[in-house]
Amino acid sequence: MPQSDIWTEKYRPLLFDQLLGQQEIVKRVRSLVQAMNIPHLLLAGPAGVGKSTLALIIVKELFGDQWRENYLELNASDERGIDVVRQKVKDFARTKAIANIPFKVIFLDEADALTKEAQQALRRTMENYANTCRFVMSCNYSSRIIDPIQSRCVIFRFKLLEKKDVAVVIRRIAEAEKLTISEEAITQLYEASEGDCRRAVNLLQATASVSPDITPDMINMISAKAQPKDMRVVLDYALAGDFTNSRDKLLDVMLTESISGEDVIKAIQKEIWNLQIEPEIKVRLTEKTGETEFRMTEGSDEFVQLQALLASFVLAGQGKAT
Repeated sequence: MPQSDIWTEKYRPLLFDQLLGQQEIVKRVRSLVQAMNIPHLLLAGPAGVGKSTLALIIVKELFGDQWRENYLELNASDERGIDVVRQKVKDFARTKAIANIPFKVIFLDEADALTKEAQQALRRTMENYANTCRFVMSCNYSSRIIDPIQSRCVIFRFKLLEKKDVAVVIRRIAEAEKLTISEEAITQLYEASEGDCRRAVNLLQATASVSPDITPDMINMISAKAQPKDMRVVLDYALAGDFTNSRDKLLDVMLTESISGEDVIKAIQKEIWNLQIEPEIKVRLTEKTGETEFRMTEGSDEFVQLQALLASFVLAGQGKAT
């Protein structure tokens, strides 16, 4: 068997076709890799959608068995000072690749955590060593990357995975690990992960440690998130004017299920649009929810803020301004 076929078989799980939910990005990057030449790349998007996986696929497709000698990965959230750029990055970038490809690849994960000074130093390194090194950077927020670096990169914006893509990964793992999982459980995994495939896999692993038969109730227990039905009861009490029962039910849910105030806010925000109230009231309550979330983020007591939010629902149910 030719060497290339052996290598392809060895790394089959990491081929481009295995990266789900980002077909347009995969198509464009594959054409660059097939030409054996890539520009500097900036991969932007939410967590758990395939950015780091794509970087690994690129280097393994380019260098084959020699990928480790020609690849440097740094997590910018841990090593984010200017000294890292001046020493580690520059030392690696100035040497030639040990392969037929004329350049090495440096992957900077969470590049938006780099300090502004480090980013300024990086822009010069990207220019000076462009012949011997290519940079692949991933970030959650491209706005935190300075414009000079963005202008030197081809930017690919990733999107959250759809349910069908996460379901493919979950079924593949369940089959390999001999797990039994229903469609309802897959739906629950997707809703708990909110399109983050890494989180979905971690939840599946945690649930599988309890039992190989995966059920929605087990996922709810492991994910420790506020359930829509519980939040609906809380809001129904409030809109009916029963503030005491609404507050007691909310505190019971938070303390019994160990749910944080931020998770409660997100669950309430989603449930608002399922309530049988006027659209104008839904808009005002959504605005009030955002204000409460901001105050909690700034350090306010979450129990006090959530009770104040429930008071707004009580006033809305009575037709009074919130």
